[in-house]
Amino acid sequence: MKAAVIVFPGSNCDRDLAIALEMVGFEVSKIWHKNSYLEKNIDLVAIPGGFSFGDYLRVGAIAANSPICKSIISHGERGGYILGVCNGFQILTETGLLPGALLRNNGLKYICKTIDLKVETSDSIFTNRYNRSNVIRLPIAHHDGNYNANLKDIERMEDQGLIAFRYCENPNGSIDDIAGILSPNKRVLGMMPHPERAAEQAHGNVDGVKFFKGLADIVSFA
Repeated sequence: MKAAVIVFPGSNCDRDLAIALEMVGFEVSKIWHKNSYLEKNIDLVAIPGGFSFGDYLRVGAIAANSPICKSIISHGERGGYILGVCNGFQILTETGLLPGALLRNNGLKYICKTIDLKVETSDSIFTNRYNRSNVIRLPIAHHDGNYNANLKDIERMEDQGLIAFRYCENPNGSIDDIAGILSPNKRVLGMMPHPERAAEQAHGNVDGVKFFKGLADIVSFA
């Protein structure tokens, strides 16, 4: 299995994400944002958290126009798996691979803490190791995690089972407590919480382990 972790100026979770993927058997390569292509036979593209380009203009907007993003969009359009965590989620909405936008937190403050998260579906490569309605604990660390989309998109995602995670206690004002969403083919996931920061005992929490072990099933899901 091969995974590409994309690195932008200001990315700060690329190492954490790469290690979590390597722990479950992925061969990981890091791809600088100025590259215009992905390596062949990439199974998963992972876009890490951080503050790409200093969050100037609008979170994720500059990164979404980097050369590598054309290849990421093509990868998604042909059915490839893509994971975007925190700033990665913001970038995925800016590319149009996922609907909606991430706005400033309701309280206008940066939030960094571990929260309770409800798993809304087990029908995806990203959530197949959890049961629906499982409550897991994952860290969040964001200033712009307030997810918003138009009501038609929210209704469609609800009807099609595309809401992956919800906050048990909404920390940022996200509509319908949404913490993570899937694309219509369920092969692209954007989420604000950080499973890679709950992936080994040293983190003091291993609720993210099942997330990454699920990704190791990527061959059987393909």
